[in-house]
Amino acid sequence: MGMSGGPQATSSGGRGRRRGGGKKAPVSEINVTPLVDVMLVLLIIFMVAAPLMTVGVPIDLPETQAKEMNSDTKPITISVDKAGQIFFGDEAEVAIPIDEVLPKLQAIATTGYEERIFVRGDAVADYGTVMKVMARISSAGYKNIGLVTLQETPK
Repeated sequence: MGMSGGPQATSSGGRGRRRGGGKKAPVSEINVTPLVDVMLVLLIIFMVAAPLMTVGVPIDLPETQAKEMNSDTKPITISVDKAGQIFFGDEAEVAIPIDEVLPKLQAIATTGYEERIFVRGDAVADYGTVMKVMARISSAGYKNIGLVTLQETPK
C-alpha cells in the first residue's frame, strides 16, 4: 500500500490536523515596513521638489557686486519678465496689467504685510516697464523698494 492523499494524511499540505487547537492566533502587530518605505519615498520627492517651488516666475536676473541682504520676513515680490509682463508674488500663471499693480498693493497693505517690496526684472526686460512698475509702487506709498539681482561671478 502506498501513501494516499486521503483525509488521514498529515503532510505539510495544510489539510491535516494541527497541534494546539486548530486556528492560528491573529497577528496583533502592525507591519511598519511599508509605512516607512512610503514615507521615505515621499521625503525624497519633497526634497527634490522643494527647491523648484521657491520662485514661480522664470526670470534671468542681472548680476551685480552687491552683497546679499539679511531678511527675516518675506517681502512682497513683483516680477517683470523679458516680454514686459508683470507678475505679482510667485504667481507665474497670471500676468497682471500695469494698471492693477496699485490696487493689488493697496489691498495687501491692509493685510499687514511687510513694508519692503522687491522688484525682480529680467536682465533683458524693458527698462521703461520696470521703472513704471517702480513708480506705481512708490505712488502706493511704499518707500522701501529693492531691486533683486544675482551675485556677480568672477570671470
